[in-house]
Amino acid sequence: MSFARAARLVRQRPAATIVARRNGSTSSHSHHEEHHDDGHYPKEGFTGPIWRNTALAALVIAASYKYAPEPTEDVYLTRWIALYTTPREYWFEQAVKHTALSAADSDDTLLVTDAKKPPVYRYRYPQSFENYSPFLTPVGETVDTRSFAVKGDKQ
Repeated sequence: MSFARAARLVRQRPAATIVARRNGSTSSHSHHEEHHDDGHYPKEGFTGPIWRNTALAALVIAASYKYAPEPTEDVYLTRWIALYTTPREYWFEQAVKHTALSAADSDDTLLVTDAKKPPVYRYRYPQSFENYSPFLTPVGETVDTRSFAVKGDKQ
């Protein structure tokens, strides 16, 4: 007998399940006790917390309307904040100073980044400076080449 066939024989069969019945309606003889409420509720009146809170809110609103500042004046909170803040002129001066320093810094940066070495003109045949004739040179057309420093390609 194979192992699979033996396993099928050993396996238990499920027991028959009971089909649960569900009636479409209840019996006409039930008393519907869930409809009878036995809860005790407090007496309703104008002494509850909602009415107390409403009256206090109305008093606060009336007092704030009466003691509020004129429309031309600042609110108390605005005046108190203005007392402890830095004036607008100070921040304007700081912004102007920062802008001037930023412009100077950008000019310096531009100067440094655009800087380059002066051009050095190199001749292919630098010995040509030494090949001139001192004779037959008209007056005023001689060039003094004693201060020339001839540089090679590696200098």
